[in-house]
Amino acid sequence: MKKKWYDYLWIVSVLYLILGFFNILFAWLGLLCFFIPLGISALGGGKLYCNKFCGRGQLFELLGNRLGLSLKRTCPSILYSKWFRYGFLAFFLIMFFNMLIVTYLVWSGAHELSRTVTLLWTFRLPWHFAYPAAVTPWIAQFAFGFYSVMLTSTVLGLVTMAFFQPRSWCVYCPMGTMTQLICKQKNKKSCRSV
Repeated sequence: MKKKWYDYLWIVSVLYLILGFFNILFAWLGLLCFFIPLGISALGGGKLYCNKFCGRGQLFELLGNRLGLSLKRTCPSILYSKWFRYGFLAFFLIMFFNMLIVTYLVWSGAHELSRTVTLLWTFRLPWHFAYPAAVTPWIAQFAFGFYSVMLTSTVLGLVTMAFFQPRSWCVYCPMGTMTQLICKQKNKKSCRSV
């Protein structure tokens, strides 16, 4: 089967992590991974982004299947459960809004810029080397926080990829859960208008 341009979006995911490692401002590009899937889903594309364009899912597929880094076991049923997926989405959103609050506090001058990346919402990694000093502190703070979110979700995806199916992350991915909620809402509206 001939490869399409979107079959190589995994390279974008890898580049994102590498560029953010050297200059934290590249973390802002990760917003595309938030807005594009939601936009596609809201415009009637359903789960098209998840199924075709998600570079992270492609990366896990490549590492797990082609490079054999996955045990390829069936995911535990708990990962498929609504309470786990919605609970993880809620937790993820709380962490995201916390990141926005810290960014606001830095913008308002009530908090100093933290030049760290927090892995798994717990481990603070010094990231001084990736900070361009000529940038407004709140812009950098958002980048540090957003890179933390993206790095954490990548690590979680790699762990579940290693122990279960390559795209196990996709089962409980917060973006996938949100696009699924949009799809369900759109289907309800279309059913009501019939």
